[in-house]
Amino acid sequence: MNNTITAAFVTQFHDSFVAAAEQKESRLEAKVVNRGSITGSSFTANDMGTIEANQVTNRYGDTEWSIPDAGTRSALMSDYDIAIPVDNFDLPKLMANPQGDYLQRALAAMQRKKDKVIYDAIRGAALRKTDESGTFSGVSLSGSQVIAAGGTGMTKAKIITAKKQFRTNEADEHNGEELYLAYDAGMMEDILSDTTLTSADYMAAKMLQEGDISGKWLGFNWVPYEALTGTSTKTTVAWAKTGVHVGTGQNVTTDIGPRRDKRNLIQIYVAMSIGSVRVNELKAMTIDYVV
Repeated sequence: MNNTITAAFVTQFHDSFVAAAEQKESRLEAKVVNRGSITGSSFTANDMGTIEANQVTNRYGDTEWSIPDAGTRSALMSDYDIAIPVDNFDLPKLMANPQGDYLQRALAAMQRKKDKVIYDAIRGAALRKTDESGTFSGVSLSGSQVIAAGGTGMTKAKIITAKKQFRTNEADEHNGEELYLAYDAGMMEDILSDTTLTSADYMAAKMLQEGDISGKWLGFNWVPYEALTGTSTKTTVAWAKTGVHVGTGQNVTTDIGPRRDKRNLIQIYVAMSIGSVRVNELKAMTIDYVV
């Protein structure tokens, strides 16, 4: 076969990177109480219980004191960072400079870490003490605040039970609370497959036409979150906004510069410090479901 001009054909190489699909922004931070900038290795949140009025049955009788239970919670600050090296010898060999893409990946990872810290605070043990000289000890959610998997996926009955519990606790919209419930793809599948939910006219349009369950229904604002813990059984959380606090010791900071000790390579560095704590067990719940 004769040689042809096709031997001189060229290939145009891509000069950028196509990013993998990922959660880029925090979805939980704005749905709890943000204490802002924190100075110190921890921050506290004070809680107080309720009292009831006493009927007066005699004149000139002794005063009956009513002292509500009170305590102090502690949120420990945790530090996180990401460091990505870029070798200067690599850059002239690349059509696509990765520095900007590396930075965006690191920033997205920090936003997801914020959500993980808040998620763990909602469902985990909260450090609490009740006197000045006491030590902090973990307080877990009580049985009434935990809905077991019961061998089933996410069901309408579980959602209603959770809403009932917030009403029982006076921790719902009638007391000015905003209620949230985190969901993942598995929960979405269970709900979209439940005809007792999707057959309702007010819900069918959004759910069936868009295949989406976000928004507010059954009393909760539904928040997409794909990092729920568990394998065969997963745990989601429902909470009232005022029931969880978050604080930032060091907001997400970035630095891009040379590392003299590493042959002058470029380092992309992202760091933050964050802490979160549940401040009221009656304002949070966990719901388990079978995957």
